[in-house]
Amino acid sequence: MCSAAHAQNRTVSGKVSDARDGSPLQGVTVRPKGSNSGVVTGKDGSFRIAVGPNITALVFSSVGYGIQEMPVGNGSIQISMTAMSTALNEIIVIGYGTVKKKDLTGSIATIGEKDFQKGSITSPEQMIAGKIPGVSIISNSGQPGAGSTIRIRGGSSLNASNDPLYVVDGVPLDNDVLSGTTPIAGSGSPLSFINPNDIESFTVLKDASASAIYGTRASNGVIIITTKKGRGGSLKVSLSSVNSLSVLGKKVSVLSPAQFRTIVNANGTATQKAMLGTSNTNWQDQVYQDALGTNNNISISGGLKKIPYRISVGYQDQNGISVGYQDQNGVL
Repeated sequence: MCSAAHAQNRTVSGKVSDARDGSPLQGVTVRPKGSNSGVVTGKDGSFRIAVGPNITALVFSSVGYGIQEMPVGNGSIQISMTAMSTALNEIIVIGYGTVKKKDLTGSIATIGEKDFQKGSITSPEQMIAGKIPGVSIISNSGQPGAGSTIRIRGGSSLNASNDPLYVVDGVPLDNDVLSGTTPIAGSGSPLSFINPNDIESFTVLKDASASAIYGTRASNGVIIITTKKGRGGSLKVSLSSVNSLSVLGKKVSVLSPAQFRTIVNANGTATQKAMLGTSNTNWQDQVYQDALGTNNNISISGGLKKIPYRISVGYQDQNGISVGYQDQNGVL
């Protein structure tokens, strides 16, 4: 006479609660040890799971709680899970994803409207002059509207361009357009056609890691400009006017007309003496002037049925202190 014994699966039930206050835990994963499949607890923290005859323990896991094991017995399983007290690392959103702050190797600086340079501002780069470490802003000349040269942590090439990439409201500007035949060709700076009064913030990406976002154009750094935008609510009208007067700080010390004639009469040739006249002209007074400048802006912003809008108009006029001189052929 022969007999055979067949192992049978069995059903295990129980309840999972929070060790802190005893409240039921929903969504806890319950699986047999050594298996990848399992069940989750219901709203009341209860569960039912079928296990094989060789299963000796169940594994309990949930987000924010430590993983726990419980032996499979003959009765109902009651388990309390303890929350893990771990602090979240600060997360920074960048152009190609999110990273932890401690893992961010790129150097980023942001300056807002309240930190801008004040006074008579004629070009956007003047607003951040001296405000961001590692960013050098050098005026090209004293001529009005001449613009400035911007270098982020110095130059990197002897022959290629060392200019940073400018991005205005997410749109990269092509620096090569300045040397072409476009309406802004010949401008002193790619920023010269942006009204400083319309800028809300500058973000400067200082190192070559910015090329992961914008490609090789960003090898000299990136200057991201965000312009002001309308916000919902009542109509808002802003008006600003800045007027300036530029004067020559110091004149070159020269001989007076009488002193000049005395020296020529004592040491000059007959031809030079014959060229002496009676005029008493100070040529520095003729080529320099007190220069007036004005910068006026008006903007209207608000929201219309949850659609924000902003309209702005600006007028700027700046004269130079150097009048210059033109001969009869029009040559300076």
